[in-house]
Amino acid sequence: MNISNERKLASHIKKLGESASADVFNELADFCRSKSPLLRRLAASAIGKLAGIVDSTASVDLLRPLLSDSHPQVRQYSAKALGAFGTAAACVLDDLRDLYKNPEEKDYVKRSVVASGKLIKEAIKIAEQKKIHKCSRCSVIVNSDEYARSMKTFNRIFCDKCFDEVFLKRRNFETKVEINKLIRAKDGNFVQSLGEKKISEWLADNNIKYRYDERYRIIDGYAIRPDFYLPEFDVYIEYWGMDTPEYKIGMLKKVKLYQQECKKLISVYPEDKNNLDVILKQKLSKYIKLS
Repeated sequence: MNISNERKLASHIKKLGESASADVFNELADFCRSKSPLLRRLAASAIGKLAGIVDSTASVDLLRPLLSDSHPQVRQYSAKALGAFGTAAACVLDDLRDLYKNPEEKDYVKRSVVASGKLIKEAIKIAEQKKIHKCSRCSVIVNSDEYARSMKTFNRIFCDKCFDEVFLKRRNFETKVEINKLIRAKDGNFVQSLGEKKISEWLADNNIKYRYDERYRIIDGYAIRPDFYLPEFDVYIEYWGMDTPEYKIGMLKKVKLYQQECKKLISVYPEDKNNLDVILKQKLSKYIKLS
């Protein structure tokens, strides 16, 4: 598939996942059968975001075969998505268990499998034992599917009403972030600063795949946006480009979250820009064998 077309379709799929509409299900189902692993995993992720809106049984039936996909990230995102469907996904617990027991499976896939398995089991427990969970925002009692959906997305318990309000608030914030991405790197990605542009282009020049500024739920409901994530090596790169007191407080909090989760973090500062090649090679050499 043409790279330019693939990127356009990837952007389209992300929008479908944020549409909050059941009408997009059939289109996403088609993308789940795409020849492109990128489009398959994004379609799986989008279906998970629509849990509570699209038909649960049809969604589980569509996602389940993707747990056996040849591409590990498709398996990872399918497992993540299934966790949002609560009791409807009870039939995949054995599949998740088999993935986890596979000695050749990627660690990041296993982490998603474990997280989803816990959500599904908890949803089943709520349904069977009528265990009471309350919305962390309005204190109304939630059902098992509300629990699974909100925990998968935010790692916090929300009723459907509060979920929609929080989701909209987060999406508006992320839209503002996107507006500030005005600087274009050589590979076509838009970033927010010249320092990030240099890092982006260095990674591209060295054939290192990266994701830029994608939200990642890291611990206890906190969602952070890493500047750069290297999925092949599970390494994060942060460019600390400002010097205000508020920014430094946020920086220290973010670093602490990485440390609590034992994540591999590389920090880059404005004074590193003129010697970026040497600094990135030196810091990445701890985790990556560079040619």
